[in-house]
Amino acid sequence: MQTEQDAIIEEAQAAADEAQDSRALYEAKMKFLGRTGKVTALLKGMRDVAAELRPAFGKRVNELREKLEAMFAAREERMKQRELAAKFAHEQVDVTMPGRRHAKGALHPVTLVKNRLVDIFAGMGFEIFEGPEIETEYYNFTALNTPADHPARDMQDTFYVSGEYLLRTQTSAGQIRLMEKKKPPIKMLSPGRVFRADDDATHSPMFHQMEGLVVDKGITLGDLQGMLDEFARTMFSETSKTRLRPSYFPFTEPSVEVDVSCAACGGKGCSLCKGTGWIEVLGAGMVNRRVLENCGVDPDVYSGFAFGMGIERIAMLKYGINNIKLLTENDTRFLEQFKD
Repeated sequence: MQTEQDAIIEEAQAAADEAQDSRALYEAKMKFLGRTGKVTALLKGMRDVAAELRPAFGKRVNELREKLEAMFAAREERMKQRELAAKFAHEQVDVTMPGRRHAKGALHPVTLVKNRLVDIFAGMGFEIFEGPEIETEYYNFTALNTPADHPARDMQDTFYVSGEYLLRTQTSAGQIRLMEKKKPPIKMLSPGRVFRADDDATHSPMFHQMEGLVVDKGITLGDLQGMLDEFARTMFSETSKTRLRPSYFPFTEPSVEVDVSCAACGGKGCSLCKGTGWIEVLGAGMVNRRVLENCGVDPDVYSGFAFGMGIERIAMLKYGINNIKLLTENDTRFLEQFKD
């Protein structure tokens, strides 16, 4: 029996020494002390031992088990310390190394342009007014002198919610709301999202617009162009100029389309401006008398001008973006170009 015990101890010691990690050591331990291990087998064999020899036999087997348990416990502690040291060595941090920099975010180009426009016109004394995105036909059309049979009211151009409620097609509705509450002099800027049933490379069903309104005594078309010249020089370049072309809008009379000299070629003509030297940027005009009357403003005493621009269009011109959908695809490779 003693010889057999010594052989088991020697074999267990060899198995423990060969184990290279905790898993292998556990498997070696189970080979001797597990439910089907060699020591367990010795205990099960007690039924074959004579009754008078069983106490001594059981004592020796228990002593063997205790020795093996102590041996494996000591080996497990050394293994634990070795593995812990290896883990610490692998995970140690060199505090003298520079830290890892997190990627820096950037404002969206539409937000950049919107903020810049607000800064420009706020510097000219404009106040900011933001109206609701769900409007009534009255504020979106009727009060702005848009007849009931005007094409802009057709279902294919306007997103109607229900009855007379619709998603606003222009932020001009904010001008009416402000003039109803405040009497001249007025200088207001109304930025926000607008919605139209239009979708191609240069148009989107949802886009951002910025409307401006000035109402006071003696306001002329010359005041409008002077203000737009300052806007063009600040937004694009010091040499930028504006040009007014006759147009038509229900809420202004006279109405104009406003062009800015091409910043890419300096007005000489290039592919960007299609050889004309000019790029259309916004619509404007003198506020129609009927619009002033609808808001309780006497058109014989006061006059004013209004203008409206698509913020996406300004962003596309300023940054050379050729497809409006790039502004809504959330491609981080595109957005990273606008980091400071």
